[in-house]
Amino acid sequence: MRPVTFFRAGSIDEAVAAVSGHPDSAFLAGGTTEIDLLRLNVVQPTLLVDVNDLPLTYLEDIDDGGVRIGAMARMSDVARAQRIVERYPGMSQALLLGASEQLRNMASMGGNMCQRTRCAYFRDGQSPCNKREPGSGCAALTGVNRGHAVLGTSDHCIASHPSDVAVALVALDAVIRTIGPDGTRTIPIESFFLPPDDTPSVEHPLAHGELIVAIDVPAVPVARTSRYVKHRDRVSYEFALVSVFSAMRVDDAGNVAELRLALGGVGTVPWRAHRAEEALIGRPATPENFAAAADAEFADARTTPMNAFKVTFAKRAIVRELSEVTS
Repeated sequence: MRPVTFFRAGSIDEAVAAVSGHPDSAFLAGGTTEIDLLRLNVVQPTLLVDVNDLPLTYLEDIDDGGVRIGAMARMSDVARAQRIVERYPGMSQALLLGASEQLRNMASMGGNMCQRTRCAYFRDGQSPCNKREPGSGCAALTGVNRGHAVLGTSDHCIASHPSDVAVALVALDAVIRTIGPDGTRTIPIESFFLPPDDTPSVEHPLAHGELIVAIDVPAVPVARTSRYVKHRDRVSYEFALVSVFSAMRVDDAGNVAELRLALGGVGTVPWRAHRAEEALIGRPATPENFAAAADAEFADARTTPMNAFKVTFAKRAIVRELSEVTS
């Protein structure tokens, strides 16, 4: 049995100092992922620093009309907050579809940003996995990979990113705020999630001991009509095969004037569909153009015999979702 020391931090500075001063340590928020991985021996910290008592549960307006979400705000509370439901309904839907009520009551927004993949080869603690043991290989490349990514993959990792709300936040250009040993910084959310490339074990640009303290969501007027649709193997709580966040404005001439589009379940990171957005801005909002934009987004998809269906599935999901928005 491996001993693990538990320490409850009373302040942000105390939490940062405790983790940064101990090489085999980790922050503990809701624990909905960390405790599972600890039990599976996937992660093996010798010190857990509990941050649940830190004053980071707030949800407040910011000067640009957006919202600042404290890192310890629970997913359930954020999903049902009036300002989120009204200004960012797609984000609220992503949160509600992300987990069971019990898990949402525990899971924190900051912790969700650091959620680890559900790849079975990562979590079994034994198979070759470059995320868990750099240089060991990727068993998923030739293994059971039906649920794995088709965008943003590399020769070293094809694990799909599991978060739902991160898909919405990527589409909304959110910003991650942190405090670490070297002070404070802000990280644009698309720079926060790192593709696997040659270093799948490096998933975020966080330094050891750097703590997420808040997430800023800017004012995005078109987000008031946003939607999040999640396709999965069962209606009950399950990770996405394909999910779509969309927020679109069509002008009086019937052309796409503004579009925010992001995908879940298909990428190694929450996937902002930049190619599809660029293909549609200024073009007529028609199913034919939606299909062409979806084709452009998946032009570089890398598939396996087991997950090739995701490309067709995702393209159809994009066309259906955007068509319903304009109907």
